[in-house]
Amino acid sequence: KPEGTIIEPTSGNTGIALAFVARSKGYRCVLTMPETMSIERRVLLKMLGAEIVLTPGPKGMGGAIAKAKQLLEADPDAFGPSQFDNPANPEAHRKTTAEEIWRDTGGDIDVFVSGVGTGGTITGVSEVIKSRRDLHTVAVEPSASPVLSGGDPGPHKIQGIGAGFVPGNLNTDIVDEVVQVSNEDAFETAQQLCLLEGFPAGISSGATICAALQVAKRDEMAGKRVVVIAASTTERYLSTPLAESVREEVAALPVSEI
Repeated sequence: KPEGTIIEPTSGNTGIALAFVARSKGYRCVLTMPETMSIERRVLLKMLGAEIVLTPGPKGMGGAIAKAKQLLEADPDAFGPSQFDNPANPEAHRKTTAEEIWRDTGGDIDVFVSGVGTGGTITGVSEVIKSRRDLHTVAVEPSASPVLSGGDPGPHKIQGIGAGFVPGNLNTDIVDEVVQVSNEDAFETAQQLCLLEGFPAGISSGATICAALQVAKRDEMAGKRVVVIAASTTERYLSTPLAESVREEVAALPVSEI
């Protein structure tokens, strides 16, 4: 409602979407996020008028969710979209992302690879395509926080995926395989995508494409079509180790006399 308040935990990207919608509609937007998220996200959120509440990095997204719940309890008139559990999340991907992939591939898709943040993308897309044809769905998670594989949550540097728990929006029945990717492999793949393909991939995109390449190299995948979600871009991670060597290089560039 007009002048209402939205309170939501975010690693950054959903928060950015909520912030610009809230600003355009005249809502107050309060976002809780782990202190380990990139400074670019914080800057953009503040420019969009959002209020940011940082939570301890070691507590991950679980800490941001707990803080948002506290704030919502203190303000019963506020609205919490609850992206990790809101059924509108996977439903949006059933209606849009799944149909776009189906249309663009002409229905010729054998493998779907996606990182798991809220679980909405991988659930919505896989449910639709699996209802139409055989599909091998691969979930990607950080090796440092292998929760989907049955391991313990832990700190990691692949922002946007690996929340440290199994989200309510994830339909685990549609996941055929889980591939773990290390921080280092995610960074290296993203950097190589920039240098070799001219594709400015973010950290989570590096992780998902790294996993997709591993899967595609298998003998049984010869002739198969693999579709992978690359949901992040380099520009939101320029302050992170992803761009550390380049930052140092450009900071030391000499000025050319004219």
